[in-house]
Amino acid sequence: MSSKISRRRFLQTGATAAVGLTVVPSSVLGKSFGHTAPSDKLNIAGVGVGGMGFANLKNLESENIVGLADVDWKYSQRVFDYFPKAKKYYDYRKMYDELGKSIDAVVVATSDHTHALITADAITMGKHVYVQKPLTHTVYESRLLTKLADKYKVATQMGNQGASGEGVRQVIDWIWNGEIGEVTKVETFTDRPIWPQGLPRPAVTDRIPKTLDWDLFVGPAPMRPFNHIYTPWNWRGWWDFGTGALGDMACHILHPVFKGLNLGYPTQIQATSTMLLTDSAPNAEFVKYTFPARDNMKKVAMPEVEVTWYDGGLQPSRPEGVPNGVNLNDAGGGVIFYGTKDILICGCYGKDPWLVSGRKPNSPKTQREVTLSHEMDWVRASKESPENRVETSSPFKEAGPFNEMVVLGVLGVRLQKLNQILDWDGDKMEFTNIPSDAKISAIIEDGFKITDGHPTFDKKMSQPVNAQEMAKEMIKHNYRGDWKLPSMP
Repeated sequence: MSSKISRRRFLQTGATAAVGLTVVPSSVLGKSFGHTAPSDKLNIAGVGVGGMGFANLKNLESENIVGLADVDWKYSQRVFDYFPKAKKYYDYRKMYDELGKSIDAVVVATSDHTHALITADAITMGKHVYVQKPLTHTVYESRLLTKLADKYKVATQMGNQGASGEGVRQVIDWIWNGEIGEVTKVETFTDRPIWPQGLPRPAVTDRIPKTLDWDLFVGPAPMRPFNHIYTPWNWRGWWDFGTGALGDMACHILHPVFKGLNLGYPTQIQATSTMLLTDSAPNAEFVKYTFPARDNMKKVAMPEVEVTWYDGGLQPSRPEGVPNGVNLNDAGGGVIFYGTKDILICGCYGKDPWLVSGRKPNSPKTQREVTLSHEMDWVRASKESPENRVETSSPFKEAGPFNEMVVLGVLGVRLQKLNQILDWDGDKMEFTNIPSDAKISAIIEDGFKITDGHPTFDKKMSQPVNAQEMAKEMIKHNYRGDWKLPSMP
C-alpha cells in the first residue's frame, strides 16, 4: 500500500484490505486511530530504574524514554544523567497522571512486592508492559496480570531473557521431538543467593537518606523502620519485599522446564531449608513440585513429573555418565531432564544444552526464532495490532502461570513447619489439606551462644498463627493503607 494514499480514501475503501496487515503506517491512519507504526518510536516510561531497569532501558534507547520513576534518586542518578530528556519522579502514580496520555509502554523493574500494582495500573491505562522477573510477589497477583493482559490486549513480556535465547528453543525442540523420551524427573539448581539472607530483622533503625522515599519503597507491605540492609538491591532476601533465591532465579532456570514439558498447575509441593526465619529467606532451600500427566504430544508422552529445586550451594546428585570435572553450574545454575532415552542438561537461561549420551540430534525447529533482544522483541510486539500480533517469547499468558509455579515454591518453604506435603488446587488458588486448627510460627532470632564449650540455642519464636489464614495471606496479600489492585476480570 502506498504511503501517499489519503487517510480518507483508506478509511472509505481500504480498511478491509488492511485486515491482513500486521501494522498499518501511522502516516495513513494518523495518531487518532490509536496505532503506532514500526517506523515510529514508542514513548516508554521506566519504573524502578536504578538496578536492572537501567539495563533494560539501555536496550530500549532506540525508542523515546520519556519518564523515569524511582524511590531512590541517589541510586538512580546515573540513569537520570543517561536519559536527560526524560522527566523524573519519585512516585510512579504521579508520572502516570502527568504523562499518561503520551506514554505507550512501561518497563517495571522495582522490588518484587510492587510489580503487580505498578503493572496493573499501566495495563488498565492501555499501556504495553515489560516486567522484570519474578512477574509478581504472589499467586493471585500473577493470575490477575494474566487476565488483565488478555482483557486489554496489550503486548507483554516478563524479563526472563533466556526465553528469547537459542538454548531454550533447542531444549524444547529436543523434548518435543522425543529425543530424550518421556520425562518423569527434573532436577534444577542455582548458586544464588549472593546477597544477605538468613538474617533476623535489624534491631537498629537507620536515618532515612534525603534522596529515598521510604514510604513509597515499602508501598503495600507492612511498614517497618528503615535500615540500609534493605535497599538498594538487597531487598531480594526479605520476605516482605522479595522472594529469595527461588524467586530471583527460577524464572530463568525453570522456564525451559515449564515450557518444554507443557506444565500447568502443580498438585503437590513440599519444601525444606536451612533455618527458617520470620523476615528473611533462608540461606539454602529444597523444593519439590509434583505435576500431573498432561496431554501427550505427537512424538512424546507427558506423564506425571517431579521437579525439584535446590539453591544456596546445594546441587542434585551428578547423573551417571557425566564426565568427571564437568561443572553443571553454567551461568548461575543448571537443569537436568531425566528421560527414558537420554538425559538432557542445560545451564541457566537454557544455556548450552547437551545430551549425556553425546548425541547431537538434528530436530525440526518448532519454536519461533527471536532475532531481536528480549526487550526489542517486546517493542516489536507493541507496534503490532492485537489481531495480528506475534506474541513475545515470554508473554503474560505464559509467564503468569509459570510465575505461579515459582512463587508457590516460596509458599512451600514458608509453610514447611506444617511437616506435610501440601496439596494444591490451582483453579481455586488454595491448599486443600491444611488442617483448620493447624498453627505455625517461625524463628525471630536463634539466640545462639556458647555455654561451657557447648552450643546452645535460646530461640525467640514468632507468635503462632493459624496456618490456613497465613497461607491465604501469602497467596493474596492484604495491602497496607490505600494501596489496591483492580478487580479480577
